[in-house]
Amino acid sequence: MGVLTPELWEKLQNEARRYYETDDGSHRWDHVKRVMALAEHLARCEGADLEVVRVAALFHDIGRAEERRTQGRVCHARYGAELTRKILQRHGLPEEFIKRVVEAIATHRFRSPKRPESLEAKVLFDADKLDALGAVGIGRAFLFAGAVGARLHNPEVNLEETQPYSLEDTAWREFKLKLSKIKDQMLTREGRRLAEGRYRFMEEFFKRLHQEVAGEV
Repeated sequence: MGVLTPELWEKLQNEARRYYETDDGSHRWDHVKRVMALAEHLARCEGADLEVVRVAALFHDIGRAEERRTQGRVCHARYGAELTRKILQRHGLPEEFIKRVVEAIATHRFRSPKRPESLEAKVLFDADKLDALGAVGIGRAFLFAGAVGARLHNPEVNLEETQPYSLEDTAWREFKLKLSKIKDQMLTREGRRLAEGRYRFMEEFFKRLHQEVAGEV
């Protein structure tokens, strides 16, 4: 029998949701719901503990507000992991369960020096990265570019020489310098399969965007 009763799960969701209300458009509650759905799918495919994965996905980004407040000096993954530990302890969850959730959250960040080790941590890592690919990934990239005031498209510039949070921090820049590398970082078999398909969709989209911007279509 699992540790998550329907009543406890509802309480945890209500508590987690408050942390996402003021986050940026790419990491609000909608993002969390998508990551939870992906994580549950991967957990079933890979044989991971569904409850650990579900709780880790629910709380994985609650440290982002602190990271933003400190202008990146605080890592949202590590901070969020410890904050989650306190929340789960307050709700009386077993320490071994908490430990596994905390590990997954602490290692879910793309640039984290510590790589996920447990299957549940790998599932969360992959689920979070998959949400940056495909049609959703394109939408998020343009949402971010719009928030920082970037141009629509800039295929004529050397992207390696552009700066983040600038006029040139376009969705195309995000795809070429970061998102295109994600598929090679996936840690689960199903994650790799989904990432490959989503990556191909993005490639075709930006190919079409190049053509339309150039007046070729």
